[in-house]
Amino acid sequence: MIKIKNYINGALVAPISNEYLDVFDPSIGKPYAEVPDSDIRDVEAAIEAAENACANWAATSINDRARIMTKIADLIGANLDRLAKAESLDNGKPVWLAKRVDIPRAESNFRFFAQAITQFSTQTHEMSEAINYTLRQPLGVVATISPWNLPLYLFTWKIAPAIAAGNCVIAKPSEVTPMTAYLLAELCIEAGLPAGVLNIVHGDGVKVGAEFSKHPKVKAISFTGSTRVGKAIATTAAPLFKKLSLEMGGKNPNLIFADCDYEKMMHQIIRTSFGNQGQICLCGSRILVEASIYDQFKKDFVAITSKLKVGPPSHPTSKSGAIVSKVHYEKILSYIELAKEEGGKILAGGTPVFPEGHEDGWYIQPTIIEDLPHDARCNMEEIFGPVVTIMPFETDQQALDYANATEYGLSASIWTENITRAHKMAKELEAGIVWVNTWLLRDLRTPFGGVKNSGVGREGGFEALKFFTEPKNVCIHIG
Repeated sequence: MIKIKNYINGALVAPISNEYLDVFDPSIGKPYAEVPDSDIRDVEAAIEAAENACANWAATSINDRARIMTKIADLIGANLDRLAKAESLDNGKPVWLAKRVDIPRAESNFRFFAQAITQFSTQTHEMSEAINYTLRQPLGVVATISPWNLPLYLFTWKIAPAIAAGNCVIAKPSEVTPMTAYLLAELCIEAGLPAGVLNIVHGDGVKVGAEFSKHPKVKAISFTGSTRVGKAIATTAAPLFKKLSLEMGGKNPNLIFADCDYEKMMHQIIRTSFGNQGQICLCGSRILVEASIYDQFKKDFVAITSKLKVGPPSHPTSKSGAIVSKVHYEKILSYIELAKEEGGKILAGGTPVFPEGHEDGWYIQPTIIEDLPHDARCNMEEIFGPVVTIMPFETDQQALDYANATEYGLSASIWTENITRAHKMAKELEAGIVWVNTWLLRDLRTPFGGVKNSGVGREGGFEALKFFTEPKNVCIHIG
């Protein structure tokens, strides 16, 4: 049984309570590690360490910060196989997927922000009698809270810009998938990151994450997770005037028009529907298809989906791995049953899978549902699993109305060769990110985030560096 430790003040340490929570291997449904069940005492120790390190780290030259971050990126790359296996074991995703996407992106996050901070500039404004310039200064102690679906990928997406900007960080990874954050702590020690610059406190969201929200010394919180938890964080932190970046849920539409590049679309629609077992906030779980090609699409989509192999994450031929936890597994299955009650027809999947030798793991066949009203609960609420709904539309306006009908507004994908339609739809869709004829193609310089109940604020590129700094105007009178 692996015993994970907190990372506080540059050292790996046990929780003060010496209490632990089980960490499960989703592929077999059994615990394989223990993670600290930290409490307010561990949070206080982490904040004290961060506060003590703030002045020195903020005074560290940008080039020296970039050098250390680049070293961390190099170490992530050098440990690709080890980190990918750990991510797969923790999360249930296929090892090949973690090697291809999760760990390389974590490396890129550090490398990108190590470079971005060297290019981060401010403005000057000249008056006839004065010159104004803007300083962008680190906030001090900042907190990050990251989810279980892309553990190292999203953990580094938050801590990298915070550190690059000169802040000291207290970070909470998901207690469901803590292993790669623990391994990253080892790499930070090896890279020579000064003590207290990054502190990782593992544990329950109520006992740890909630303390971040209300602690007076935490100046900003960057959170990715459910809308429910995001609302709770905002309720506590907003009255304390903390800066907030909240990336929350999604119920993303794919709009497929008859004039699309059909083969290209079909290849990508499998990814956007079932990638990472559908456990990506950007997955397109509502598929809207122009009526004239609906029957052909349905036939082809069902045929391809039915052939997707669900199996142990360690098997190279598994296209879909295990669901992250028993609680989430049961939630997904309950939505499939709800869809039937709402009048939906299961075209593919809809049932658990029990791979040989892994019968106690949490596996669900990729599922396609049709005949649901556009405003049914299964079309309005985030399921966050390998479950999609399909429905036809007659006009562009109907497609737009269906797409915008939910309380969410994270992302959308449009499939059309009509450039005028693409621009018009992209402008009118209520989403923070719109892809045209692609999905999950990301330039790290671009702003990332949602509208409506999908989020507040933006991450990525200079937007992240702006969030983790405070602007100060300096006006010099020159007579």
